[in-house]
Amino acid sequence: MSYAIIGFGAVGQALARAFARKDIDVTVASRRPPEALAPQARAIGPTVVAKSLRDAVEADTIILAVPFWEHREVAKALPSWEGKTVIDATNTFGVLPEELDGLPSSAFVAKAFTGAKLVKGFNHLVAATLAADPIVEGGHRVVFLSSDDEDAIAPVAALAKQLGFAPVNLGKLNEGGALVHARGRTWGQLIFQDLFKKEQ
Repeated sequence: MSYAIIGFGAVGQALARAFARKDIDVTVASRRPPEALAPQARAIGPTVVAKSLRDAVEADTIILAVPFWEHREVAKALPSWEGKTVIDATNTFGVLPEELDGLPSSAFVAKAFTGAKLVKGFNHLVAATLAADPIVEGGHRVVFLSSDDEDAIAPVAALAKQLGFAPVNLGKLNEGGALVHARGRTWGQLIFQDLFKKEQ
């Protein structure tokens, strides 16, 4: 299984550190040319290799760590994403729900990646926490996963475990997965409030 992280800002670098900590090979790419990323990639670890976006999307599993709307540009890198797994680690802070056609953000992202198996994951931890060792006081930091493709969850959960996290399957994107999607200027809280109101 080959892996790539698209986006090399704070979250992309944090994810790269998680891979490097476990000596797992990972490609990193962004809008910048690979030679601009190479020094930082090398500083993180020898298993982190900067490549062009075109080369990076050849990986079996691609983690999206770009600002939300940039997912559209990444999706253009391939005419079809058949056979690929895309892990959506983006968040929609500041994006109004109506801009997403009433869909959970990852369901909206999935529309751009034709043929891909899309899993929401690694988006609820801030970069500093994501970069830190996930084994804390004998326990493993949790990573929430959700997908409309049941077959896609297992390999992503296996990757999360390999990276040292404890994966929790929340189910479909518009069900349990909605709990870890940002909405407007809030993350999680508004969703929980909505659920609480429905229970009353």
